[in-house]
Amino acid sequence: MKVSQIVEPLKAEIVVGEKIEEQDIEGGYCGDLLSDCIANAKEGSVWVTIQSHPNTVAVAVLVGMPCIVVTNYQEVGEETVQRAQKEGITILRTSLTSYQAVSILSSLGIPGTKRRG
Repeated sequence: MKVSQIVEPLKAEIVVGEKIEEQDIEGGYCGDLLSDCIANAKEGSVWVTIQSHPNTVAVAVLVGMPCIVVTNYQEVGEETVQRAQKEGITILRTSLTSYQAVSILSSLGIPGTKRRG
């Protein structure tokens, strides 16, 4: 599935999305603790979180996640936007809760990440 295909179901705003048509999603991860995301998310996952600070982009790059979905309509600051543009990470923002967003992604057939180990 392409990142562009989750925008409408999530009722999301595209904050950063220069590569949205070409990015593939292979799974999903939900969590707000950056270290847990680094340890357990998998490359190709869409990341659902309430976090919107610049370090989220660094984590997405490190893990190889093409897209961050910021829930609860959290504000995404200019520094985060600039980093995401530089790194080619899509950021979507939705008024949905993380639970609601994950439910929709699951209904679209996006599998969740299994815990490592």
